[in-house]
Amino acid sequence: MLLFGGLNVASATSLTTSAPVAKDTIVIRLPNQATITLVVRDAAQLRQMKTYQLDSLTSRLAGYITQAETAAKNATSDQVTVQFYPDKDQPGQNLPEQIRITTHKKTASRSSSNGVVVLLNKKFGLDITTDDDGNTAVKSTKSKARKIAESDSIRLHNIEKDRSNFIFDLGLNALVNQQNGGATGSDASVDLRTGGSRYVNIGFNYETRLGGKRSPVGLLIGPEFAFNNFMLNGNNKWVNADGRTSVVKEIDGREFQKSKLTTASINVPLMLQLKFRDSHHQPTFHVAAGGFVGYRLGAHTKLKYIEDGNTDKEKDAGSYNLENFLYGAQGTIGFGSLEFFGKYNMNDLFKNNAGPKAQVVSFGIRFFGN
Repeated sequence: MLLFGGLNVASATSLTTSAPVAKDTIVIRLPNQATITLVVRDAAQLRQMKTYQLDSLTSRLAGYITQAETAAKNATSDQVTVQFYPDKDQPGQNLPEQIRITTHKKTASRSSSNGVVVLLNKKFGLDITTDDDGNTAVKSTKSKARKIAESDSIRLHNIEKDRSNFIFDLGLNALVNQQNGGATGSDASVDLRTGGSRYVNIGFNYETRLGGKRSPVGLLIGPEFAFNNFMLNGNNKWVNADGRTSVVKEIDGREFQKSKLTTASINVPLMLQLKFRDSHHQPTFHVAAGGFVGYRLGAHTKLKYIEDGNTDKEKDAGSYNLENFLYGAQGTIGFGSLEFFGKYNMNDLFKNNAGPKAQVVSFGIRFFGN
């Protein structure tokens, strides 16, 4: 049996619950495996329970439930609500002023049990499910307000301590501030295919609050693993020759479906964050900005083309005269669960005089990390 507050029956065939938020719960387990759960608003309401004389009330309920089950069997609807008024029938004995019992007729989907709901005084209730052998099952009920309060409490506890967040960024790369970026000896810029020059970043951000427990100011630090793709437009390819990386036109007659340079690096960002929250401690507007340092882990080129009716791929790993040590600025901005990121490499992509002079800008959406 489950006692809970504020239940009301809307009609003879439907039951609606609307309970105030409960503060205290007392669970009583009986030898016959039945369970009585008292959920009360405060201690004063609990002390009022003694006026109901629960021992005699239990015996009285057994008779009421039998009458309700009989009514359910003879009814044409699947659910029947019966009302009793013990205090009016026998005044002066501190009996409940009203008891409402709702029973469900046994159907194919409910072949092994009958549901019984008992309401007392519009303040206390019993939610009982019994089968033909008298076994009792308890169904937990919580009001919407109580669930919201519990979620708010959990979120408040989480924001009052340092935490780590898994992050996943997906975006695009672009080359900026280019000089002499095309084929060797030319002044043409490297022409990237925008949709194919993808940026992927995964890692963890460790968040430390600055100030009080609910301060909106925090500090974020990595690490992160970034993968940059630089896919070329046209029938061009990346070539490392004579100590220099260049973009050259294909002269062997192959038509490239893909031609790209891919790099992998580990980065450690350090950002100052400002995050505001609503009354339920959910994040609203948030922004973070700072810098990062990193190290290039590897690089390779990849060609994909069709030759003699077959699809061929070529992959060549190497340093490609890329700068190994990285540094730059990055930041995020968002509202709620929607967050965007931007990243600017302040040093060049290639070593001095060993490749196209250009810097990398990455931008996109952060799917996790808030």
